[in-house]
Amino acid sequence: MALAFASFTSAAALAADLPVKAKPVSSTQPFFSVIDDRITISYIPKATDPGVFSRKPDGSLNSTTAMQVYSFTHFDIWRYGTNFLNISLFKADHNDPASPCTNAGVVVNPGTGTVTPANCAGVSFVTGQARSTFGWNEIFDTKTFTVGPLRNISFQIGLDASSTNYYRAAAAQAVSAGLQFQFDLPYRGYVNIAPLATWIYVAHMGFLQCGGGFSAPVSGVSCLPDGNRQYQPTWAVETNYYMDLGFLPESMRFFSVSGRAQLIGAMGPENAPLPYNPLPVAAPTNSMTKMSLNSEPIRLTFDASKAIWGPNYSHYVDIWVAYRYWQNKFGLDHNVSRLCTISPGVSNNTCTESSLYSGISMKF
Repeated sequence: MALAFASFTSAAALAADLPVKAKPVSSTQPFFSVIDDRITISYIPKATDPGVFSRKPDGSLNSTTAMQVYSFTHFDIWRYGTNFLNISLFKADHNDPASPCTNAGVVVNPGTGTVTPANCAGVSFVTGQARSTFGWNEIFDTKTFTVGPLRNISFQIGLDASSTNYYRAAAAQAVSAGLQFQFDLPYRGYVNIAPLATWIYVAHMGFLQCGGGFSAPVSGVSCLPDGNRQYQPTWAVETNYYMDLGFLPESMRFFSVSGRAQLIGAMGPENAPLPYNPLPVAAPTNSMTKMSLNSEPIRLTFDASKAIWGPNYSHYVDIWVAYRYWQNKFGLDHNVSRLCTISPGVSNNTCTESSLYSGISMKF
């Protein structure tokens, strides 16, 4: 895997169903006007992990893995903006195995290259995302930045981190900064658009570490002393939306829609600073990264607590179903990268993720 980096929008939809938005405040308003903490349990039946697959008895590839996801999400509105924190544990099935398996069902013995059958437990990914905004209306104590559907403009900063327990020992950390533009939608809705600069400044890959048995021991040419790659800073655009289905009859107003998307620009060679192998080299070991799209175009949420206990308990228990799509996962070129192909031009289908998934979120 080129990155174990799970961006803010990989989990931001866990909080996308909060029907709240930052507004200009006065000195009499409490320092925190909204505090919302949730636990979410969800299930992704057809997730993917670049380079990880198994072969079925008929010779075809099984390129997907089911994942259980356990998440804690915090969201608050304070006097000068908002804060968002998400920590998630992704637990995969056996098709995406933890160490010591190097791929599904096998252990490759470093040095000898021999393969030993194995039945390893599924990998665990731990990811964390944090975002904070500082609203211009709040900072300057004005309503100048509320014009028509534009609700506010904010400074936004963020941090992402992740770690995994498989043989590749992938781990990453990233920082981002930019602006967020917040617009109103009908029925208490909103859409946020944030153009950002982002930099993955730590990106570890165990397979690239010198002495690991998988890379020839030529430091800086075919392996890295510490296994840490160096990516170029790049651009990103993050957006998310929420809207109640307020046009429904009063007796059915328990539903809302939300979604999110993130575009991240190319970050240079996937194994930088190792030498870049340009095309037409067959199955290049160090191809260029490519713009990735990580999205959840739509999530339909049923406000179960409101339906059962009334409006005073709105969004205490949400049940939802969504669609998830991730192209060029972790920035890997799904047409070229060695992790994404089994031979030049033949995809292993692990660098594009397309899956329905569902879950339940509980406020506490």
